[in-house]
Amino acid sequence: MSFSKVLIANRGEIAVRIIRACREVGLHCVTVYSTADRSALHAKIADESVCIGPAVTKDSYLNMRALIAACENTGADAIHPGFGFLSESAEFAELCREHGITFIGPSPESISMLGDKARAKETMKAAGVPVIPGSEGVITSLEDAKKIAAEIGYPVLVKASAGGGGRGIRRVDSEDQLENQLALAKDEALKFFGNDEVYLEKLIVGPHHVEIQILADSFGNTVALGERDCSMQRRNQKVLEESPSPLMTDDLRRRMQEAAVKAAKASGYCNAGTIEFLVDHERNFYFMEMNTRIQVEHPVTEFVTGIDLVQMQIKIAQDEKLPFAQDDIKITGHSIECRINAENPELDFRPSPGTIEALYTPGGPGVRIDSAVYQGYTIPPYYDSMIAKLIVHAPTRREAIMKMRLALSEFIVEGIDTNIDFQLRLLKNKNFEEGDYDNAFLMSYLEQLKKS
Repeated sequence: MSFSKVLIANRGEIAVRIIRACREVGLHCVTVYSTADRSALHAKIADESVCIGPAVTKDSYLNMRALIAACENTGADAIHPGFGFLSESAEFAELCREHGITFIGPSPESISMLGDKARAKETMKAAGVPVIPGSEGVITSLEDAKKIAAEIGYPVLVKASAGGGGRGIRRVDSEDQLENQLALAKDEALKFFGNDEVYLEKLIVGPHHVEIQILADSFGNTVALGERDCSMQRRNQKVLEESPSPLMTDDLRRRMQEAAVKAAKASGYCNAGTIEFLVDHERNFYFMEMNTRIQVEHPVTEFVTGIDLVQMQIKIAQDEKLPFAQDDIKITGHSIECRINAENPELDFRPSPGTIEALYTPGGPGVRIDSAVYQGYTIPPYYDSMIAKLIVHAPTRREAIMKMRLALSEFIVEGIDTNIDFQLRLLKNKNFEEGDYDNAFLMSYLEQLKKS
């Protein structure tokens, strides 16, 4: 479907990123902002900008009716949801369809099916994609949970069926913990997702979190664009990502990409998406979930493939065919992304909103900054603490690490606390240097820091 004006239903660096992609393909763009974001960069640089409500997200960035009204008032005929907020809302995608607005993303049906983690797992299993052992669907009773946990063996995870972002997940090491953790997971799931359904799966101890980026058009073409290793996590939140994964072999990449393409086709997927896998120490991999949107860490894939993923989202939404086949995708060099957050690592990563008094960002060949902050900008306390993504690209992993160290050393932000020095320490850690880390590494590393 052809469109000429895109409303960006998001804020911050991803809104700025989408503005740039729209302009490069000749599209006008409209941004929306809350009253707390009047001075935000995305509100200043778009062709048009509309205030849609107060700071509280449910009354602004999550207000579907206000977003649709903004489209109607500005003549925008497409919406790009970015990530977070309504990006994986089947209801919002359906509302766009009902109003004749192109949703730059997959269909409501795909979002709905893949957003239900239990249903998605069943679909992947039927398609021959390896899945983590666990319940066949949602847990209906404590006795049911006890029986399944005994069959697959402890430790297990109780996970929200409609979950994401590390919410609604509880580890259970023995049967006597199960009832309490089941109740806590259900309560958190209801609070964050409005759905208290949970399912059970085997906890793969010390895995790598490796995700495969795919693109799929409306003509049945689906390609995989290599992997991203997202194992450096704190409380299920990603801290830095890299591509290729230090764990990867050519054979493993081929098998994981084939599984990712199967997963996308099994769900009738169209647009950009990411299939997340857990990979154990024997390099067995298991489907975890599929994210039906652009990822925060998409720039590392753009660096190693040379493909603009946001532009491809737009072109696919306009019913264009993919201009390449799987054999055309080449992984070149190594890329690392560090998430720069307004937070204080010394105070348990406490958020640090406030005014940026001085700002200097690094540059040079192979250095990219995705950000929406500027000197004099006041970071509001209402939203995610990420203020920038620093991404580098070099011929080898070792060179990429060195480039990132230098870039972090040049990055100056005054007036607020940031995690820049913390990221620099991680880049100098011997385990990271050698690629010897997994999902459990960062939390263990933080415990060691507390004791030292």
